[in-house]
Amino acid sequence: MKTIMSAVAGLTIAFAAPAFGQSAQERVDETAAAVNAAVIEHGLAPVTEVDHARLAAAEGVEMPPSRVSIFSDPEINSRLLRQNVRAGLDLPFRVLSFSQDGAPSAIYTSSSFLRLRHVLDDTDALAAFDDRLTPVLGAIANPEPRPVPTTGLTRDFGIIELRSSHDTSITVSKLKATISAQPDTVWFGEMDFSAQAKASGADIVPAVLLLFGGPAPGGVAMADFPSIGIDAFCQKLLVYASPDGGSVVIFNDIAAMAELHYGRSAPPHAALNERLTATFSAAIK
Repeated sequence: MKTIMSAVAGLTIAFAAPAFGQSAQERVDETAAAVNAAVIEHGLAPVTEVDHARLAAAEGVEMPPSRVSIFSDPEINSRLLRQNVRAGLDLPFRVLSFSQDGAPSAIYTSSSFLRLRHVLDDTDALAAFDDRLTPVLGAIANPEPRPVPTTGLTRDFGIIELRSSHDTSITVSKLKATISAQPDTVWFGEMDFSAQAKASGADIVPAVLLLFGGPAPGGVAMADFPSIGIDAFCQKLLVYASPDGGSVVIFNDIAAMAELHYGRSAPPHAALNERLTATFSAAIK
């Protein structure tokens, strides 16, 4: 496994630019830079940034320019997670800057997405989510950012679930060891939601989000479907304590995310689903 510290606050990533038009890459870079600057300006916490196309290019895979910024407000996270810990799969904030058919685009995870997928009805917490995200989106001059589609989105849509007999800490350790053993995988970090909640005086069940991805297989899967980079790459793996004992492990169904964004999916999406399910199932035995 490779470990990447992404550019978030004034740093650059030293990968060769992919073979797509430089102007398209420049527009994506400008949008991502505006998002990252707004995150700092408005007191949010940068978590990581994934530069999909440059990471893929370093592995010999070509795809359109695409960069996702992930940033956080622990208090907002805790308020939403207290209602449904599974919402951690779609937290913290995410904004994707990308090129679609040569045109610049920007997409984000909205409170409506969270509400529908995780059946959240705390309107105050959802409004607070919007209040923190809106100034960051306002930093994007062109193109106007749009939310991830929600047409057809229902409770637990596109979520693959596994069960572990081990507690959360052991399950996380087993998964991290397995992820580390994958030669084509990059580690981006983790978020201990329960520890963050405790630090702010809140209490939720043990819950940890793991962030990682495979630049080469991810680049192939995103080549014609770049907007799924906000949901499927980097891969997000949420581990939380089950009320029945042991742990629950959930992650996104990549084919389902492609269907949500584009109305279709491709064989690499199903292949990645099979690989991830088999890998994680073996890890948590």
